[in-house]
Amino acid sequence: MKRINNFLLLTVLFLTFVSCNNKKTEISDLDKLRNSNNTKTYPAVQMDSAQAINYITKQKVQELLDLSTLYLSGNKNTEIDTVIYSQMQSYFHKPDSLTFKNLFHELDSLKVKTVKVNNLEVYKDIQNKDTLDFAKFSVEYFDNKNKTLGTFEKNAQYILVSTPNTKKEFKFFFLNFYSNPLLKKDSTSVGVTR
Repeated sequence: MKRINNFLLLTVLFLTFVSCNNKKTEISDLDKLRNSNNTKTYPAVQMDSAQAINYITKQKVQELLDLSTLYLSGNKNTEIDTVIYSQMQSYFHKPDSLTFKNLFHELDSLKVKTVKVNNLEVYKDIQNKDTLDFAKFSVEYFDNKNKTLGTFEKNAQYILVSTPNTKKEFKFFFLNFYSNPLLKKDSTSVGVTR
């Protein structure tokens, strides 16, 4: 009887040890953000799909907004803040001192802590024989208690740039974000929806 009890006790201890060591390691949202940047390229074949463009654009918008709220929650003068700001700039084709002005002002004034992107739709607009790529989307803002602050309609202009030495891959960049582009409304606008 004592041998059976010792055997059962040993078995239970062994199973406990094995189950404790089999924990799955998931990457936290903070680690995902910490490692996010705009270095990924996309195959041209994949870019032919409107759904792929929609998905990538929504991903980039969400990443940029997450980085923005993370940056604004800091002191804006530490080494990590500098790294986050640099990551944010990598999402833009030619960032300048005004790139984040509208975005930061809005997030700061509403005391936004987190953002969720919804209903993103990409579309093309032809202006002066140029085809411009835009995304319109709604963003829901949340405060530090995860209480909604409201949903707002926003837009962004982006470009897909072919990578050097190859025409088979593209990089995604924003040109304008949270700005109000002067869009002419006419019959040449073509919508691309999900």
